[in-house]
Order: sequence, then structure tokens, then C-alpha cells
Amino acid sequence: MNTEKDFSPLTPNIVRALNDKLYEKRKVAALEIEKLVREFVAQNNSTQIRHVIQILASEFALSQHPHSRKGGLIGLAACSIALGKDSGLYLKELIEPVLTCFNDSDSRLRYYACEALYNIVKVARGAVLPHFNVLFDGLSKLAADPDPNVKSGSELLDRLLKDIVTESNKFDLVAFVPLLRERIYSNNQYARQFIISWILVLESVPDINLLDYLPEILDGLFQILGDGSKEIRRMCEVVLGEFLKEIKKTPSSVKFAEMANILVIHCQVSDESKLTNDLIQLTAMTWMREFIQLAGRVVLPYSSGILTAVLPCLSYDDRKKSTKEVASACNHSLMKLITPEDDEDEDTQSTVSPPREGSPPKSQDDLNDSLNTSQDSVGFSNISFFTAAGVDRIQVTLDLDGIVQVLDRHLHDSSTGMMTRIAVLKWLYHLYIKTPRKMFRHTDSLFPMLLKTLSDESDEVILKDLEVLAEIASSPAGQTDNSLSCDGKSEVHVTDPVKTGQQLTVGSKVVDSSPSTPSMNSYFYKFMINLLKRFMFHMNGFELPFSLCLLLHAENIFHSMADILLKEEDLKFASTMVQTLNTILLTSAELFQLRNQLKDLHTQESCTLFCCLYRSWCHNPVATVSLCFLTQNYRHAYDLIQKFGDLEVTVDFLMEVDKLVQLIESPIFTYLRLQLLDVENNPYLIKALYGLLMLLPQSQAFQLLSNRLSCVPNPELMRTTDDSQECGAKRPTQAHMDYGELLEHFDRVQSKHLEVRHQRAGRANHPDRKLLL
Repeated sequence: MNTEKDFSPLTPNIVRALNDKLYEKRKVAALEIEKLVREFVAQNNSTQIRHVIQILASEFALSQHPHSRKGGLIGLAACSIALGKDSGLYLKELIEPVLTCFNDSDSRLRYYACEALYNIVKVARGAVLPHFNVLFDGLSKLAADPDPNVKSGSELLDRLLKDIVTESNKFDLVAFVPLLRERIYSNNQYARQFIISWILVLESVPDINLLDYLPEILDGLFQILGDGSKEIRRMCEVVLGEFLKEIKKTPSSVKFAEMANILVIHCQVSDESKLTNDLIQLTAMTWMREFIQLAGRVVLPYSSGILTAVLPCLSYDDRKKSTKEVASACNHSLMKLITPEDDEDEDTQSTVSPPREGSPPKSQDDLNDSLNTSQDSVGFSNISFFTAAGVDRIQVTLDLDGIVQVLDRHLHDSSTGMMTRIAVLKWLYHLYIKTPRKMFRHTDSLFPMLLKTLSDESDEVILKDLEVLAEIASSPAGQTDNSLSCDGKSEVHVTDPVKTGQQLTVGSKVVDSSPSTPSMNSYFYKFMINLLKRFMFHMNGFELPFSLCLLLHAENIFHSMADILLKEEDLKFASTMVQTLNTILLTSAELFQLRNQLKDLHTQESCTLFCCLYRSWCHNPVATVSLCFLTQNYRHAYDLIQKFGDLEVTVDFLMEVDKLVQLIESPIFTYLRLQLLDVENNPYLIKALYGLLMLLPQSQAFQLLSNRLSCVPNPELMRTTDDSQECGAKRPTQAHMDYGELLEHFDRVQSKHLEVRHQRAGRANHPDRKLLL
């Protein structure tokens, strides 16, 4: 360096000492500079002070020579010490050259720079706060310095700066947050530790409200939570815990909406092999649970994202039990937020108040009630868990389209776990209960997958799926004026009579559906048709009609299936299906009321149902007779049995007769057996039973029925009476039944069955013809 240059007011001795390689000489020069600057301060000569600082900065601290840079740093520190409380007037000139040296390649020089800045800050104290950002930026770099001495020096400076910030009320948080947001994404462990330590300090200062800026740094905090260092993760957990405590205390000042998507992202695990990801997911899910409870309906616009994150967690095993439990709580709480109000148009929806500070949130027990209770139509107009007076109200719109899209995607995904599939179906059911009008806009797209789900390997999934389908089929929101029955005729209710070529009549009056029967919409018929198609290919699914009877009106189910089977072209399938439905009708305890309705045939509705069932039951002769026994149409049963002699009696046929005999001995037909005591008024019952006896070969069923008939008193009284004294007198409505037409219908149906059987036999005997067909 050219020492002949004019460095006044610095003396040549000071200049030489500043450039010396020995620290002791540079220290002597610093003492001389301190003495010189004190004189200028006493003289109030700010011009000379600035000139000294400028020389030390440009000619020494920023010099190309390392010893000169060291001399400049110690000289600037000496200036700050001499200036004392007045150093705040010159901080920019003092700090900038020192911070530049933080980037020096020489670790010793970086250490001296750190030492110099410590002395400058120590003297200036609160006056350095306007320069906090540049100081923080420099310190964040030194925190990751590879040299332990530099790192140690930076830690001393860091503690000093934290003390200053803590004791001051002039910290400019607004100016600092952008830098914090930038630095928080550092991947260096030491830099992360430095950032976390500062957030902890700022969070502890009463006058600094970092919570207002939490949306700016929350994502970065979750990134740090995945750090490989256990210590850093622990520190980050503490920070997040402190923020969550403050959120619970002051919910009115929390920007829930701005942080919801951040939580959604971190609730989803990208790499399950990393244990740190489990911690991130559990923490984010815990935050999500608190947000839903505290913010209430404010989070509804983010429901689809929340469900995307929550639903997969419901299928976790015990290794992630904690996450699963928190996710389940989130799921229940979110479901509770949806109300009938969400079925209204957006312009008529009311607003909700933001959370009010100090109001207690709903208890966990209240929020985590079973989903079954959520089916009740309870008004939730005040679902927001906090009410605030005199504050702006927030317009909340449920993202129903997004929710349905998420639910549908999980149903289509074959890898979706069983508990997740059950949760999806619970959601769909809940939405159809709370928002039926809007949900029916999605039914056409959801319906095929719901039908496919009936083939799920889990019985619990199938039952939940049936609940959804039953709600769709019976919901008034799905009714249209042009619902079509299976023959294409325009009808409003499935329970309207649908007959081939004519309307069913009782006497001369057209029969309407029962006013007590709930109206079914067009999806009910689609449901029944698809259900029967499923049976056609999966004959082991016959328990589904029984389950449906618990969910839908049994009369509707049997009426609609009878209508559909009446037009079924696969006669063998129709016969098998009728046999199955007949078994369910006769044996299910849950169908007691329906059996009583058919048993007496006192009303037009019951007669209508009998005729509807009869026409389809004709696909199976034995089932038809059992229906007549159930409805106490004994004379008609006798007439049918007389026609059995013209039918093709097969082993299967005889097995069905055997089963009917067993049923006659069951509690279902107790009334029938008691009527055997009244021989005079029930002659055709006895004749019909004897007809069955004559059909049976010598077997156990034959002996069973023979023993029963042997108990009939006074067999000689079995003579028939004239028509005016028949049992029809007890049930006048039956007198209007056209039993002759029903019998003719039976003949026509059985003729078709005989023709089909012969055709099949012919194809079996002529394989070439079968190939041509």
C-alpha cells in the first residue's frame, strides 16, 4: 500500500501501525484513533469524524491487503467506541464496510470483522435497529461459517443483538419479515438453527406481534421441521407450539384462510420412508384440527384440499396411530361444519362471523360425535364456534364441486384403504342429507361408481354404499316430473303400477300408489335395475335386498323388482330371482309389516301389491303358490296346484316344494296351520295342501306334511260349499280380483318358460345349431 498518500487527519504513525501484520501494533493505532475521534467529538467536528471513518473504510477495511483490512476493522471499532452515544449518527458508514468483510475468504479476517461489529453494536445499542436487516443478513451467513472461531464470534454478536431487540420497542417487524421469509428456506442446519432462535426471541417480545405475519413463514417452519438434526426439529416444534398456543388465545387476529393451504400441503406425506415426514404430517394435521375447531366455517372453501390430506390417513395402521386419530378428528369436525344452509344459492347464503377472542371452542367430544348422529336434520345457522359482535362478517362458500371430485377420485382409486372408502361413503351420505339439491347435480357422475362399489370385498363398505344409494333413491331432491318406469311410461312414483299392455285395476278403479309409501325418484329404478344386473353375474349377492329393506320402504323395493322382473328376458334368471325374493319376503323378521299388509288384502294398495308381485312370481310356480298361501288366497293356490300336472316336474321343482313344506311348518305360517282347524271355511286350503302332498315323492317332507294333515279334525267335513259361502266373505276386497285373468297370466308365463327350456334342450342336442345361433 502507498503510505505516502495523504490520510490526514490520521498521522503516518497511525497509518503504518494499521498496516502492520502484528495485532499489537494495530491495537496501538486503534487507541490513537479513539483518542483522535474523541477530540473531534469534543469539538463537535462531524466533518473530520466522517472523514476518518471514510478513510478507515475505503483505504483500509476495503483494501486489497489483508493486514490493512484488519487494521481498518479495528480502527472502525475504535471510532464507534470514541463516538459513544453519538455513534448512531454514523452507523451506516461504520457498519457497511465491516459487513463486507464478512464475505472475506480469510477466516481470521471474518473473525475480526465479527469482533469489530460486536463493539460497534455494543456501543450503539438500540440505534442499530434501523440497520437490523443488514445485520441479520450478515449474521445469518456467519451462522453457517465453517470456522469454529468465526461461528463463536457470531454467536456472541447474535446474543447481543437479541438482547437489544428484546429490550427495545422500536423494532421494525414489517421491514424484517420479507428477509425472514427469504432466509427461512435455507437448507443449512446452522442457518436454520439461527432462524429458529430469532423467531423464538421475536415471539417472546410482548410488543412484537409476529402472529400477524405467521402466514409468511409457516411453510418455512414446516420445512425446517423436517431437518435431519434432532435439536433443530425440537426447537422448531417449540416455535410451532408457541404459535399454536397464541392462536388459541387470540383467534380473532389469526389469518386462518391464508394458512389453510399451507397446512394442506404439509398434511400430505411425499416420502413415507422418512420419519421426519411423519412428524411434519402429524404436526400439520394437529394444526388443521385446531384451525377447523377455532375458525369453523371459515375453512369450508378449503374443504377439498383438507379432505385430500385427511382421507388417506384414515387407513393408517397402528404405526401411525396418532396421525390417524388426529385425521379422524379433522374429518369429523369438518363434516360438522356443513349445514342445510350450504344447499342454498350463493346469493342467499348467510355470512359467518370470524372467531372472537376469548370465546371457548367447541369441546372435542362435541365435535367428534359419531357420524350416525350427523344424519339428523339439525340447524347449524350458528355453526361458527365463535360469535363476534360489531365485526365484519365473512361470506363463506362451500367448495362442493371440489369435495365431490376428491371423494370420487378416492372411490375410483383401487389402492384406497378400506377405512378411507368408508369415510368417503359417509361423506357422500352426509352431503346428500345436508345439501341434496346441489349434490344431485353430481349424481349422474357418481352413480356408476357407487353401483360398482357394491362389489367391494368389505361388507362394511357395501353397507355404507347401500346407505348412500338408498338416500339417493329416496331423496325428494332427485324427483322429476318425467321419471320413467321400466316400460318407458311416464310416472312420478316407482310404486305406480307398471303392467304389460294394461293398467292393473281392482274392479273398475285404477289403483294408485299408497299415500303412505315414500316417493321414489328416477334413480330408484336405475338402482333396482343395476342391482338385478349385479345379481345376474354375482349370484352370491342375494343378501343385498334384505339390507335394502332396512334402508328403503320394503314395499317399494318388492314392487319395483317385480316390475323389472316381469319384463326380464332371461327367464331362468327371473325364476331364480323370484325364488330368492320370495324367500326373503317369507323369512325376514324385518318384513313382518309387509307380510301383514299382504296377509289380509283389506286395502286397494295391498291388493295392488299382491297383483304386482303375483305377475312376476309366476316365473316360479312354487313361489306363486307360497304367495297365495301368504295372502290367504287358498282357492287360487288350489287352482295353481292343479295346473302343476301340466308343468315339467323336475328335481329342482320338487326341492322347491320340499322347502315350501318346511316353511309351512315355520312360525311365519302359524295362522295358516291354525286355519286348518276351521275345515268348513277353509276347504281349499286343505285341498291345496293335499295337492302338494300328492306332488311330493315319499320323502321326509311328504311325511311332515302328511302328519300335519292327519291332525285336521273331521276330514269328512272337507266338502266344498257354494260360491256365496266361500272364504271370500271374510275379505270383500278379494271379490273384485280378477283371478281368472291372473290364472291366464300364470299359464302364459309358464308357457314361455317351457318354450325356453325346450330351446335350450334343442341347442344342447344339436351343437352345430348352437354355434350358428
